[in-house]
Amino acid sequence: MTRAVRASFRARARSISIAALVCLATFVAGCGSPSSKAPQQAQEPRPKIGLLMDTLDERWQRDRDLFLERAQQLDADVLVEAAERDDAKQLQQAQSLLDRGVEALVVIPHSAEKAAQIVELAKKKSVPVISYDRLILNADIDLYFSYDNKKVGEQQAQYLRNQAPKGNYILLGGAPTDHNAKLIREGQMSALEDAVKRGDIKIVAEPWVPDWRADLATEITAAALKKAKNQVVAIVASNDTTAGGAIAALEQAGLAGKVFVSGQDANLDAVRRIVKGTQTVTIYKPLRPLARGAASAAVQLAKKEKTEGTSTINNGLKDVQAILLAPIPVHKDLVDQIIIGDKFHTREQVYGTGASKK
Repeated sequence: MTRAVRASFRARARSISIAALVCLATFVAGCGSPSSKAPQQAQEPRPKIGLLMDTLDERWQRDRDLFLERAQQLDADVLVEAAERDDAKQLQQAQSLLDRGVEALVVIPHSAEKAAQIVELAKKKSVPVISYDRLILNADIDLYFSYDNKKVGEQQAQYLRNQAPKGNYILLGGAPTDHNAKLIREGQMSALEDAVKRGDIKIVAEPWVPDWRADLATEITAAALKKAKNQVVAIVASNDTTAGGAIAALEQAGLAGKVFVSGQDANLDAVRRIVKGTQTVTIYKPLRPLARGAASAAVQLAKKEKTEGTSTINNGLKDVQAILLAPIPVHKDLVDQIIIGDKFHTREQVYGTGASKK
């Protein structure tokens, strides 16, 4: 091989090596690779929702679980706190959720009035607030998601009035700190007002039950029965917990099953009492559309998307956008069709294992 030929080979080798190095550098930098033609989009961050609950009693565990289920489907994270009926604790929990970066806050207030402080905290951080099931008063909330509580009261009282159009009534209200309890009472009175004016129905007691507690409902009902000398035909109890307390007092007086009693929430023990005959009716509020609807709205608000209600309700500060769902009265003949049919409770839970259809 001549000197000229060897020089030509060396020059060509140097050229190939330089090209290889350029190609390697280009590959490492990502240039020229298939992915470089269309840069990958950054994954959208998951919305973070705060769910601030009053308690985790039977009813509210269902709300929580359905809310979480829907939020997960929408690729959102939920931080949950329960205040155990403590206003100061609920305020602290709200601050904690806001400090942890929630982008929307869903509040089930213990006190309709004191919860306004929670809304103030949220607004300082530009975090939207949904008032869930219970209305927060005198506060700049973004949405109220609930059932029509006046309608709940109307249905309770009207159903008992249909059974007992005349006689002495006890109206057993809920927690005085809960605005829902007052809305329910308004509905009850609207259903009874004309009969009261005519004298067909006499309201012998209309107490409120702090924190909706069954034990206090028992004490209060027992006192009202004693005052009326047990001459009572109906007790319009505002929810199933207070109904249970009232029925305990009726049992002590030997009147269980002889006095018509309303309730609300379709709690399992209440549905069993309806089947047994000691409670007359409960107002069923399907929780799936309530919890899932609120979760969807919370995710929208967290993403800065607009939400609108189907109506408005004044909370003392402003007309709040509201979504109010329709409740359903359930008596003994409808337990199978509605409660069991909707899989709210199973047949075995209501009637017992192996029980035949009622």
